[in-house]
Amino acid sequence: MSRFNIVLVEPQIPQNTGNISRTCACTGMSLHLVGPLGFSVDDKHVKRAGLDYWKYLDLHMHDSLESFLVYADGAPMRFASTKAARSYSDADYPDGCFIVFGKETSGLPESLLHSRYDECVRIPMLDVCRSLNLSNSVAVILYEALRQDGFEGLKQHGRLTKY
Repeated sequence: MSRFNIVLVEPQIPQNTGNISRTCACTGMSLHLVGPLGFSVDDKHVKRAGLDYWKYLDLHMHDSLESFLVYADGAPMRFASTKAARSYSDADYPDGCFIVFGKETSGLPESLLHSRYDECVRIPMLDVCRSLNLSNSVAVILYEALRQDGFEGLKQHGRLTKY
């Protein structure tokens, strides 16, 4: 299992999922898709956004939120929501943590947020804005988790070539 797991609950926009799959592939993190999905994972928009990184992706499919929660029972979780009180940067992300995101139009179910409120995190933004794009939100929070982990196993230095 990856150090961190990204979970998308009922994603609706194939391009977002494609972008997130590329982020997961490039960081070595697992991606969990929780159905029902608003598209097929064979959708050309998903594949195009993920480019040629699909072969590096550790992808897990779950039929429902309930089946995913049974699968991940006992593991640390963080639930991303604009309704959370705690900033994502104030939370810790232990090894094996599942970072859970809701669908683009409505987020995670309020019943889940109420029952797991101490595990909820938010990305600060202006009050007049509803939310960030899902793929951007995943990147922001995942990279905070990776930063806390010292970017273990990731290439951290680039090299310029001479012209």
